[in-house]
Amino acid sequence: MYFEDFHALLQMDGHGGFVWAAYAMALLVVASVLIIPLRRRRRLLRDISGELRRAGAHTPSGGGS
Repeated sequence: MYFEDFHALLQMDGHGGFVWAAYAMALLVVASVLIIPLRRRRRLLRDISGELRRAGAHTPSGGGS
């Protein structure tokens, strides 16, 4: 193993703060790239469903001649 113990892994010869901050930012970006489109899709489907329900409520259900 490259590091003698867990503390040395976290410190990384004084560079640990920069390295772990970079990992955190990268994880945040990747998570947002995955989560934001899913939330937008869910909101779009909910909006479309609501519009279809409203459009169905305004059509006459009698359909008479």
